[in-house]
Amino acid sequence: MQAYVVAMFLLVIAGTVLDMIHKKSAQYFFENTQKAKKSAKRTVSGAEKTSLLLKTITSEVLTSAELANPRRRISHLFTMYGFITFIVTTVILVFAYPTPADQAPTILPLLWHLGALMLCFGGYWFWFFIRVDVSSEGHPWYRLVRADLFIVSLLATATFALIWSAFQAMGASGLSIFFFALFILSSTVLFGTVLWSKFAHMFFKPAAAYQKRLTKADGSRENLPELADRANPADRDRHSMELLKDAPLHMGLGIEREAPRHY
Repeated sequence: MQAYVVAMFLLVIAGTVLDMIHKKSAQYFFENTQKAKKSAKRTVSGAEKTSLLLKTITSEVLTSAELANPRRRISHLFTMYGFITFIVTTVILVFAYPTPADQAPTILPLLWHLGALMLCFGGYWFWFFIRVDVSSEGHPWYRLVRADLFIVSLLATATFALIWSAFQAMGASGLSIFFFALFILSSTVLFGTVLWSKFAHMFFKPAAAYQKRLTKADGSRENLPELADRANPADRDRHSMELLKDAPLHMGLGIEREAPRHY
C-alpha cells in the first residue's frame, strides 16, 4: 500500500507536468507576465504582492469566494475539504500505522470516513443538481463526456471506499475484497488520468487567480479597459455612455431574475 500511494503521487506529478507541456500552461503564464510588465502603469511592491497572495489564498483557494452561486460554492467546499481530509488521513494511516499491530488513534479513521462522506455529499449534490448541462441545459444526469472523468472517478473512489469499509466492519470478506479492488481501480483512474481530466486545474487555478489580481493592481488589466463607473462624471459624460446618462445606477436583476432553465 505504501508503494501504491507513492506510485499515485508520482502519477499526479507526471500527469501535471505532461499537462503543462501539452497545454503550454507555464509558457502562457510566463508570456502573460511579460506582457503585463510592459503594459503596467505602476510598480507593485513586494509587500503588496504578499498581500495579494494572501488574499488569493483566503478567497479563491480556502473559501472559493469567486463562485457567485452559493449552492455551487458550498458543494465545492464540501468536495474540496472532504477530498483533502480523505487523502491526508489515508497517507497518515498507510505510512504511520502500516500493520495491524500499529493501532491508529480513533480520530484518524473517523476523519477518513468523514472526509469520504463530505466528498460524496458535495460531489453527488453537484452531479445530480448543480452541473450546468443538467440544471440549465436539460441533459440527463447519466450523460457522460470526457470532462466528467475527474468527478466520476473521484466519487467512485470515495463511494467504494465507504462500501469497502462497511463490509470489512461486517466481516464479509468476499464483498470486502471485491469493493476494495473497485476502490483501488477507481483511485488509479483518478490519479492516473491527470493528463485527460480536470485534476491538474486545482494547481493552475490559484496561479491564474493571483495573476489576475496582480494585473489589476499594476494597471495592465491584461490589456482590457477599466470597468466604467457611472458615478464618476468622467465616465458618465463619455459619448458611449450617452444612452445611460439619465438611467438609474441600479436597473434590477436583468437576466439574473430567474435561473436559465428554458430548455
